[in-house]
Parts: sequence; structure tokens; C-alpha cells
Amino acid sequence: MSEVRSVSGQPKAGSGQGDRSVKQLRSSVEAAAYQKEWFKKTRERISEGDPFALAQADTPHEIFLTMDIPVVPVQWWSAVIAAKRLSAYYFDLMNERGYQRNLCRYCCLPLACTMDHNPERAPWGGLPKPTVLLAELTCDSHSKIFHLWAREYGCHFFPLECSASTVSYSRWWERIKHHWDEVIEPHRLDLRVEELKALIRFLEVTTERTFSHAKFVEIMELENEQEEYFKKTRDLIAETVPCPVNLADQFASTMNPQWHRGTQWGRDQARMFYEEVKERVNKGEAVCKNEKLRLMWIGAGLWHNIAFYQYFEEKYGAVFVCSIYLSIAADGYARDCLNDPLRALASRHLSMGEHLRQPDWLVKEAKLHKVNGAVMIVAENCIRDVGRRFTQIAFEDAGIPLLTIYADVVDAREWDDDKIKSQVSSFIEERLLS
Repeated sequence: MSEVRSVSGQPKAGSGQGDRSVKQLRSSVEAAAYQKEWFKKTRERISEGDPFALAQADTPHEIFLTMDIPVVPVQWWSAVIAAKRLSAYYFDLMNERGYQRNLCRYCCLPLACTMDHNPERAPWGGLPKPTVLLAELTCDSHSKIFHLWAREYGCHFFPLECSASTVSYSRWWERIKHHWDEVIEPHRLDLRVEELKALIRFLEVTTERTFSHAKFVEIMELENEQEEYFKKTRDLIAETVPCPVNLADQFASTMNPQWHRGTQWGRDQARMFYEEVKERVNKGEAVCKNEKLRLMWIGAGLWHNIAFYQYFEEKYGAVFVCSIYLSIAADGYARDCLNDPLRALASRHLSMGEHLRQPDWLVKEAKLHKVNGAVMIVAENCIRDVGRRFTQIAFEDAGIPLLTIYADVVDAREWDDDKIKSQVSSFIEERLLS
């Protein structure tokens, strides 16, 4: 098993930290532009008195959408801050105020941005004051971060319990869409349904908006259509050699529509992504015509340095062909929901974090995409990454070489670009090309 630990300190001059990723798809460019325009219009709506929510990525945004309440996912905002090269400033600010350097940074970076109280410095004018904060208490830090955040804004925090599973359902991806009530245990579904009902009542009282069952069902069905396009795209990329689309395009064309899942725009954008990838496949277009190796990226996106992935295309013909984002969109979201849509929604988000990190699913995706090796990023300050050793063992058992790097996906202070590129290069040369 190969490992590399990054060193602390600022990125070196000329290390590639300032490089920009190259997008090839119109769908990814349009998705990014739409997101920025949506954010601008959302700020205008809120200035006129509309409610607004900030929520963890793995929480039921569909409730807010049904009630026409705009929602910004915390992890998306963290990625935007990192991409704008502002994370070092905000984390230094938190440290100066007495907060530890080893906090869970993916989740607390938006809090650091809020603490600055400087909309002129923040991306796109910064976040407006939310009506409510929503998070599942998957770790102790979530509770503290969101309580501090609520205090900064003077707003409500609505926590969701993180219930425990007593069984492990193998090959969940084969049954989750049609038999989610078997894959997710009843005691977990019962609790989450009651929490969702309480959230709806809370929003109806605080915002004076009404939850429409008919609109909710429509959103769930639109979301199913959207995820079906993602599945077709994932399968197309997996079976096509050389790979037709790079990770920069996959990230933008998947994650932006996912934050608007259940909308017509989200569905149409997913369809545009699929059709554009299919067109590239039909024309024989590829990320790297001289593709020699296929790699998998495991973990969150390296948001402060997306261009990192493209370096290995040019040097070795090694293409990162897949990540958790398009894969979980393909396998983890769709639900048969007409009989009990609220319970189906509960099943979606209860299992998301677990399924994203399940070793047998990650190995399945690696084999599906015919990868020669995988690179896994682990944040030592994130409690959700402590189980990554099981992934290492699973890849070893499957005969797929895996490199583990210890770094942070949003904190550029903890990234030594030259050193980690050198370590990945050694992994390729010694484990994959030898």
C-alpha cells in the first residue's frame, strides 16, 4: 500500500497551485454559469424578504424546493471558497481567533467566511442571512459548527439525528431504487420520517409557506429522471476507452445539477451532459488520445486545485476517469416513491454518507471503469475518513493498486503540490507501469 503525507505550509511558487482546470464540455461551462446567476438572483430574492436555507449536502433539500425556499449546500459553498483561493485567508482568520488548526475544514470553511463579515471579500458577495440551518449530526463537530454558525447569523438551527444501522446490506446498489425499504432498516426510516414532518411544520410556521404533496411528488419524479441520465452517462464513460470526459467536466456537470435536483433545469442539464458525452463517444473524441492508464479518485474533489488531475494526463497518459460524485448520482439517488414519497426521501439521505464510503461499492466502481489504480485522499481531521483503512484492504484484496494521500480538499495551506505530484508519479511508475 502506497502512502504520502502532505507537509504543512503555503503552496510553493510555481507549484501549479495557480493553474486552472480545462473544461471541454459546454454543459459544464453552462452549469457553472447558471449556478452563479442563480446565486445572484437568490440574493435579490432574500433582500426582498424571501426565506433562505443553508444545509449539509446529504440532507433533504427537496423539502425546501417543494416550498420554494432557496437552499445552498454547505459543501458546495466550501468548494466555491476554495476554488476562489480564499481558504487560506479564512482559516488563518479562525486560527487567529483561537480556533484549532486541525478542525474539520470542509464543513467549517463557510463558518470562517461568515465570521469575516466582509461581503466584498467573499465569493459573489457572500452568503445572505439564512432563515434556517440544517444538518445531520453525523459527527460531534457538526453540532458545534452549526450552533456557532446560528449564533453568528442569529438564525435557527434544525438538527437531524444520525441513526445507526445494525446490519450491513451488501450490493445495496442493485436494490436501493426499487427496494429501499428493505435496504434501509424500519427504525431508521420511522425516525427520519417524523423528523421530516417536524421540519415541514417548522418551515410552514416560520416562513408562512405551505408544503404541497403534489409538488413534492413531481420533484421526486423529476429527480428520478435526472439520476437516470447520470446513470447512463456514468455507464457510457465507464465502458469507453479512451475516456471521453475529464474529472473537471464531470464535477461541474454533475454537482451543479445535483444541487438543483428535482427541478426541470437539473433534469435537462443532466440530459445535456449525457447527450454531449454520447456525441464525444460517437466522434471518437477523448480526454487523452494517448491514454495508457485509467485512474480512480476516491474522496471529495480537490477543490483548491482541480488542475491537479490533468497533470498526469500530459505526463503519463494517465486519466482520472471516475470519482464518487457521478457514481453516487448514478447508483444512490433514484427511488420508487409513489406509494410513500416522504419515506422514500428519508431512505435517500439516511444512507448517502454510508454508501459513499462503502469499500465494496468503491471496488465495484473501480472494476466497472476498468481502472489500473486508484488515488484516495484522506483528511486526518475529518472523523468520517477514519474508516478508509477498510477501503485500502478491499482494494488490496481486489488486486487494484491504491495510493493514499493525506491532505485537505479545501485548505490550500496543507497542500504541497510538487511533493504530492512526485509521489503520485512514483506510484504510477513503480506500481502501474513497471
